[in-house]
Amino acid sequence: MLPAPPPDALAHSRRVAAHLRTLIENAGGWIPFSRYMAAALYAPGLGYYAAGAMKFGMAGDFVTAPELTPLFGRTLAHAIAPLLAERGGEVLELGAGSGRLAVDLLGELERLGAVPARYCILEVSADLRERQQRMIARERPRLRERVQWLDELPAHFSGAILGNEVLDALPVELVHWTESGPLVRGVVPEGEAFAWQDRAIADPALRARAEALNLAPGYLSEINLATDALIASLGKVLDHGLLLLIDYGFAAAEYYHPQRHMGTLRAHYRHHALDDPFYLPGLADLTAHVDFSAAARAGTAAGLTLAGYTSQAGFLLNGGLAELLMQTSPADAAAYLPQANAVQRLVSPAEMGELFKVIGFGKGPIPALAGFARGDRRHTL
Repeated sequence: MLPAPPPDALAHSRRVAAHLRTLIENAGGWIPFSRYMAAALYAPGLGYYAAGAMKFGMAGDFVTAPELTPLFGRTLAHAIAPLLAERGGEVLELGAGSGRLAVDLLGELERLGAVPARYCILEVSADLRERQQRMIARERPRLRERVQWLDELPAHFSGAILGNEVLDALPVELVHWTESGPLVRGVVPEGEAFAWQDRAIADPALRARAEALNLAPGYLSEINLATDALIASLGKVLDHGLLLLIDYGFAAAEYYHPQRHMGTLRAHYRHHALDDPFYLPGLADLTAHVDFSAAARAGTAAGLTLAGYTSQAGFLLNGGLAELLMQTSPADAAAYLPQANAVQRLVSPAEMGELFKVIGFGKGPIPALAGFARGDRRHTL
């Protein structure tokens, strides 16, 4: 049984659905799912990330790693501190969520003597930007003046670019492989609801990717051209430094495994994962797993060097997560046990440790990343 939304939330969802139906009608009665997903998530004042609903933490729809424990952000700070100390530069965080990761990163970088002159946050949601500003002003008042919010990528950047659970929220194309070839799956109105309809693929880039995969008839999955475009843009603006992306997903061989023939697209509502992406539009998050092989190709095509690829557990443990945990004495059970439980969730193969991956790219000489010192899986990409 899913929790019922309160009346005001249900009314908002109906407004979002009406907006989506209008969007489809204005496009001639059909839109690709990528356009539906973009509007459901990001339409100004309506989309899931743009309308003010609680998203993160136990009161929201999902819990991200920074919300579990400050040790996640502190470990990432140790990963990028050598680069900032040796080469200088700034930090750019993509999609900063509640602001918790920025708070923890800045605090640990300050302790390490490696605070950048500028910490940039690229945030497309005005609502989330406001929440981030409040949290940083409250918890890092001394460093607030160093934080700058961006509306678009800078023309040039040197330093560390970080993205935690960013790629999974980019709109994806749905492709259905059939006896007559791959088709793109789109959305049509069906009364007050929505339904699927497949059409021929008009986009040459999407068609080429779909044909190259050559999957069996009946297979349905995602191709994320938006990830390619984002990484290409990041490669263009990064003059020197590191790009570090953390998300759930697989290398291509596992992503398009025969047993995963229904794809990875999910809706998330109040800590429930649903197969129906049309459920309560505007109130449910929409996500798809990341094809890290495609991300790696996009990075190298953009002039970046692949610095490493491994599980989240491997990266965090290599990077000193356990040592940071032990700075809290186990004798202080009230302080230690919640952090130990959170660390277990971050690294356990049954939780986030194996499903989540970390991929790193560099441009120019950068210090070796301790997170990839053992268990590097670049060969699987």
